[in-house]
Amino acid sequence: MAFAWPLRVYIEDTDAGGIVYYANYFRFLERARSEWLRTLGYSQEQLRHQDVLFVVREVQAKYLSPARLDDELLVSVAVEHSRKASLVLSQKVWRKNAAAGQGAEAPQKYLVEASITIACITQAGRPQGVPAEILKRMTAVAAYPSEPNDECQEPL
Repeated sequence: MAFAWPLRVYIEDTDAGGIVYYANYFRFLERARSEWLRTLGYSQEQLRHQDVLFVVREVQAKYLSPARLDDELLVSVAVEHSRKASLVLSQKVWRKNAAAGQGAEAPQKYLVEASITIACITQAGRPQGVPAEILKRMTAVAAYPSEPNDECQEPL
């Protein structure tokens, strides 16, 4: 199962129209990545002490459908592919229990699909290889299904 982090949409996340302001999805994606690392056994602080920093190098996002105030969301993280000093992560956002109350045939849809390139650097800002043990743990989590569901791995 893939890793997915649950969150709820609060008033502070929305715009004047009551939908999630587009830039706030980047916050959601970042939170999911941080929690993903934490469930793999690495806090940001611990990595910093090991002189391992992960920084966003590039983001591509597709906004497919809006999330609204009080929606319960899941935000997934999966390694799409890795290079020596970087990773390309695939992240998706969808409503938890999206088909609930809509009949069994109601398809669930992703709200946002994003591709995030993460570089591994030292505290001095120099590129470095992703440590083998960290990469092994990251890639052990399977990719998520082609359709959203509520069966993704949540935090322990």
